[in-house]
Amino acid sequence: MQIRPIRTEADYKAALKETSRLMEGDPDLGTPEGDRLDVLVTLVQAYEARHHPIDLPDPIEAIKFRMEQAGLTAKDLEPMIGQRNRVYEVLNRKRSLTLPMIWKLHQQLGIPAESLIRPPAHA
Repeated sequence: MQIRPIRTEADYKAALKETSRLMEGDPDLGTPEGDRLDVLVTLVQAYEARHHPIDLPDPIEAIKFRMEQAGLTAKDLEPMIGQRNRVYEVLNRKRSLTLPMIWKLHQQLGIPAESLIRPPAHA
């Protein structure tokens, strides 16, 4: 496979197949195969960003995911959101996040601000 732009789904699938083959060989950086893998991965990422974008998560789902990851409880969110009843209101989509809440959640939990400012999906 010659390295060329990925313009179609068939090109994309061929590039994925070649990338997979190269990754199995675990080539060193700076070798011809390592360089080929690096270029193919860059092309695949560019194609995916353009044709298969991934939406940001819902803000409440992002908070719940971070809670699960870090083993946090509603009590742990109180410094960022407010009293426990307010935390539950936010988690149950009864109350919207405010800018100060978003800032604190971003700063203290590392949740991307872009995810937190997105309008929530209504479950």
